[in-house]
Amino acid sequence: MSEKLDKVVAEAIKNKEQRAQSYREKALNMYPWICGRCQREFTRANLQELTVHHRDHNHSNNAEDGSNWELLCLYCHDNEHQRQLEHDRQGHVEVGSTTESATFNPFADLRAMMDKK
Repeated sequence: MSEKLDKVVAEAIKNKEQRAQSYREKALNMYPWICGRCQREFTRANLQELTVHHRDHNHSNNAEDGSNWELLCLYCHDNEHQRQLEHDRQGHVEVGSTTESATFNPFADLRAMMDKK
């Protein structure tokens, strides 16, 4: 049983790496070797530090035209995913927690202010 599971996992990892290589190669051929955020330029010597980021965060969405890809350096790529995690956390309200609503209305006296003129 363990051997069978190990084989399935190894095959899945191999397939994932092959998919990643194919869209990575396409993206590197399609776009200039420049980070889309910090504008750092890359050469063959440091190209391994340039990653393909999926704009919609769906790694299965690999449109042939590259519309879901952007090249980011390792640092900007990590930062982008950290920002996404923080954004997701902000939208998540835990059960039992209470959030106060805003009570200030900046337009409350607008009609009165307009009538004065």
